[in-house]
Amino acid sequence: MTMMRLRREDPRVVGAFRLHRRLGAGGMGVVYLGSDRRGQRVALKVIRPELAEDQEFRSRFAREVSAARRIRGGCTARLVAADLDAPRPWFATQYVPGPSLHDRVQEEGPLSAAETAAIGAALAEGLVAVHEAGVVHRDLKPSNILLSPKGPRIIDFGIAWSSGASTLTNVGTAVGSPGFLAPEQVRGQGVTPATDVFSLGATLAYSALGDSPFGQGSSEVMLYRVVHEEPQLHGVPAALAPLVRSCLAKSPVERPSTLQLSLRLKEIASREARGVGHRPAARPPRPRREAGQGESTRPARAPQDSRPTRQSASARPSAAGTGRPAAARPEPARRPAAAPRRRVNRSLLRQRLFVFVTVTLLVALGIAAAQGCQGPI
Repeated sequence: MTMMRLRREDPRVVGAFRLHRRLGAGGMGVVYLGSDRRGQRVALKVIRPELAEDQEFRSRFAREVSAARRIRGGCTARLVAADLDAPRPWFATQYVPGPSLHDRVQEEGPLSAAETAAIGAALAEGLVAVHEAGVVHRDLKPSNILLSPKGPRIIDFGIAWSSGASTLTNVGTAVGSPGFLAPEQVRGQGVTPATDVFSLGATLAYSALGDSPFGQGSSEVMLYRVVHEEPQLHGVPAALAPLVRSCLAKSPVERPSTLQLSLRLKEIASREARGVGHRPAARPPRPRREAGQGESTRPARAPQDSRPTRQSASARPSAAGTGRPAAARPEPARRPAAAPRRRVNRSLLRQRLFVFVTVTLLVALGIAAAQGCQGPI
């Protein structure tokens, strides 16, 4: 999050917090980085003077701060302190380090389907806790989502109202950000949890596209597109496009609930992560193992099939014959195993025959010599 030096008109101390830097400014007021005596850092928002003079705003703001205290969950910035009776009301939330989703996309480009789904699942889960507390955020957008090391965090509940409250601060003035507002907000109708679902759908589309699904333009043009035109989702990953489109339905009753959205996004994130991580290693080893097993059984047969080439030649005529080759084939299968033994026996027989003949000749010659010696005597 970008930090700026304090300006001359900025306060230095608010409540028990010392202010150090400016974190940003908007239609509701200015946000500062502050810390208490223990060193705990907070994001402290001071309401604009003109809003502070509006008693209706003060009463609504008091109700929303009271409701925000009831929000439980790790996906929101926890409310730390607030002063509703100060000349300029303020509230402080837990400071969340990390860039906003808007800055992340602007600097690094659109996110992958797995990243978008994982962030969306965490945000939907956070909205479940918000809505259970009876609060509707009303201004969920990429700049109000911080990507902390522990996961995304929803911030800036400054304009959040209770369920069913009007979306207009003044007649004809919609509160929120064009391109991420729901149609019912533009029309000035009551807000419901489905209002935040629409904003979350536009935020997911922004994460995957790098731009609002309703394009760019003036506030009037953007508000008209939100109410009357369909979102442009060309480029959104196929795994996410149907779900994002359902979130951006014009009618609130046609949008999924935050719980349904959380569960569905978790499934998509898990499936996309498995698909990316197992493509090179998960499936290939299985065929290789099967091939290895096949090769381990074939070597025993290979010598039998490769050595007796005469077998295959003799087997073919029999196969082309009548129908008795099946009875003849078992014999060729046995011959390869016995063939090496016969070759060994023949060599032994030759050696023995040679020895026998040699010995016989020597004996014959010995007998002849002996007889020859005895004859003359």
